[in-house]
Amino acid sequence: MTNFVNVTLEDGIAIVTLMRSEAANALSIQMLHEINEELEKIQYDRSIRVVIVTGDGEKAFCAGADLKERKGMSEEQVRQTVALIGLTVNHFELLAQPVIAAINGVAFGGGLELALACDIRIASSNAKVGLTETALGIIPGAGGTQRLPRLIGVGKAKELIFTARRITADEALAYGIVEKVVPAKDLLEEAKALAAEMAKNAPLSLIQAKVAINQGIQTDITTGLQIESLAYSRLLYTEDRLEGLRAFQEKRSPLYRGK
Repeated sequence: MTNFVNVTLEDGIAIVTLMRSEAANALSIQMLHEINEELEKIQYDRSIRVVIVTGDGEKAFCAGADLKERKGMSEEQVRQTVALIGLTVNHFELLAQPVIAAINGVAFGGGLELALACDIRIASSNAKVGLTETALGIIPGAGGTQRLPRLIGVGKAKELIFTARRITADEALAYGIVEKVVPAKDLLEEAKALAAEMAKNAPLSLIQAKVAINQGIQTDITTGLQIESLAYSRLLYTEDRLEGLRAFQEKRSPLYRGK
């Protein structure tokens, strides 16, 4: 266990917990470095099939950048820190495995941007989210202006970013920012159940499906279909594909090994 990030492994699922509840799990420089170190390990660990990221405590998923720490920074240090936050958020998106954000409380600014970089978002009923940067004289700088419009549409994203509005979990569900809202006491178990439902499938298939979706959505349909075809072709000669066929013929559950 590191100082500000805790990673636990359960049946092929890595649970990454941000451990600064006393500071609303804000992204300090040390925490950012620790997150990247842990994600680097997860990226290449083929025993990990799905990743869950959540915050310690019940009040905050992640309040975004550590503004108290930023007060004492020079302009150059601020630029470096903003770049590091962007790099860290991108790291979640670039993980090979599916990533579920279990939003256990407030997720403002960079905290919501982190969640937007995940593949799926589940929120506790007490969660609140928002890209609040325009109220602070800045704009979302870790992908928020790009990922939110792609997720919920340009008009709705502009409304939320221009107003810096903080919305409830149910409102986030209505906007399409989160896929599900559950009672706070059930959040982690719901995330684990969803992760387990994914983890039983062929891990290489999960990886290539994520590649096809994430890369294909950025381009036109013709190019997207080519990306899908390439991703499919990478699975043709895998042991898992043959195991899937055998299991289907033998009417049993497949035993996938990620090979």
